[in-house]
Amino acid sequence: MSKSILQVAAASVVLLAAGRAAATPRPLPFTYTTETLGQGELEVEQLADLTPVKGQTSTSESTVAYVAMQFQTEFEYGITDRLELGLYVVYVLAPADIGLAAPMTETTGIKERLRYVFADPGRWPIDVGVYGEVVEGNTEEELEAKILLQRRIGNLRIASNLWAEYEFEFSGVSQKDIVLNPTLGATYEITPVVHAGVEGWLRVEFPNQAIHPRPYALGPAEYVGPTFMVDFGKLWWSAGVYARVSDVDHSMQPGEPYGPVWARTIIGLNL
Repeated sequence: MSKSILQVAAASVVLLAAGRAAATPRPLPFTYTTETLGQGELEVEQLADLTPVKGQTSTSESTVAYVAMQFQTEFEYGITDRLELGLYVVYVLAPADIGLAAPMTETTGIKERLRYVFADPGRWPIDVGVYGEVVEGNTEEELEAKILLQRRIGNLRIASNLWAEYEFEFSGVSQKDIVLNPTLGATYEITPVVHAGVEGWLRVEFPNQAIHPRPYALGPAEYVGPTFMVDFGKLWWSAGVYARVSDVDHSMQPGEPYGPVWARTIIGLNL
């Protein structure tokens, strides 16, 4: 019986690995690379973010610590070999019995985006792509743009996203924000299956009306941490755990985002 189980497991790994070139895994969870799906290919990704924060109960208004969570399901489709469509469904978990909860970086709703790369990987000294996204959420609408940069040196990959957002908030007071969210990371292919790296990201908001003194919730919040990925080709999994390196002595208050640690995990499957 045990021999049969091992044979089935080995066969499954071989079948998954056979499709390695088809998927577009993200070894750095916050950073999009310049690889896109081939024409007609479809991939689904499930993402989850977690960070410890504080809230305030609805009844007694006492402070309570909890883990804030947001989930994102992405469907990617290769329109051409260099142009990729992405459709997202986002859900931000609303903790029960917490009247004042910390916001996350996303809002519950849907998103649509296009990713385009200008040349095949390795044709230019630095691979370059662009990314445009529209967000329709329950608390805001958003336009988002990224410039994707990547450089491969043997098994080492260095990638960065120059990332900016323009947000139209309509929850409570109408507000317009410019948000900068750049990322930078490096990952090393230890084996074709196992990748390890390090990544950093920053998020800072600039409201159309300056607020003085500037609250902690607007950032800048900077995070750095280790990442890893296991890539079986059609199936892959990546994760990163990041420590906040800005305002490290800050004492979290109820309703504030950007906990001392942030974790992100992504599972992808090429269909």
